[in-house]
Amino acid sequence: MYSMNVTKPMGADQLENLNRKKGVVLNSENVDILNTSYYKKTGNTASTQNPVTAGSTTVSQNTGQAQSTGQNADVRQITLPTLSKRVSKGQKVPLAFSSNKIKVNFGWNVNNSACDVDVSAFLLAGNGKVVGDDFFVFYGQESSPERSVLFKNVEEANVLQVFDIDTSILNPAVQKIVFVMTINDAIEKALNFGMLKDAYIQIVDPVTNAEVASFLVEEYYNNINSMMMGEVYLHNGAWKFNAIGNGVNKDLAGLCEFYGVQVE
Repeated sequence: MYSMNVTKPMGADQLENLNRKKGVVLNSENVDILNTSYYKKTGNTASTQNPVTAGSTTVSQNTGQAQSTGQNADVRQITLPTLSKRVSKGQKVPLAFSSNKIKVNFGWNVNNSACDVDVSAFLLAGNGKVVGDDFFVFYGQESSPERSVLFKNVEEANVLQVFDIDTSILNPAVQKIVFVMTINDAIEKALNFGMLKDAYIQIVDPVTNAEVASFLVEEYYNNINSMMMGEVYLHNGAWKFNAIGNGVNKDLAGLCEFYGVQVE
């Protein structure tokens, strides 16, 4: 059996050439299946990332953190933006904006190309649960009901995913928005946060494009597969940011259950 990664749709000529050179048996049907599976989230016919075979992982006895030993030189890497107003884990700071809009940027790098990472936003009421099932915004549900929170998969040089927030139309029951970074199929594939690095959240004023606050994760452990990155929340009528940085051993379905989202 010849293992391969399909990173773009194949034409008939490329397929014939691959079969002849490598001795594999592929046809248009199973290549379509591979392509459809690879682009399941974006629906695109091309990708800016170059998947490679994941390397093995070892765990440092000193730190308990996972370290990749595989050859992942072809994995697309982002460049960290200048995080000029970084806050520490657990620190809470006020957010000052020139309008009612907030932009929240996310980025990360991986040591293991098998890690398919996403960020989700849970819009919570005062009881710590989502206002409703529609108040869970992620790649599969890119908008809250009133379109106050919008998800975008941008994959730029230093930003991978973005949430645009308009507090002027936000449901008044929402008191807090929690952002959680997860690894898809982490439990099934034995993936963990020790395989990530450079994970950050950056709060930006979309009018001036100036950074308001940011948090860079510094702890990556192999016994967690999700990270509560941070939250924006109302306090005495003003918005603040809390750099959480707490890892949890829950997948996205487990987090939905924790925050009260009914998963079918």
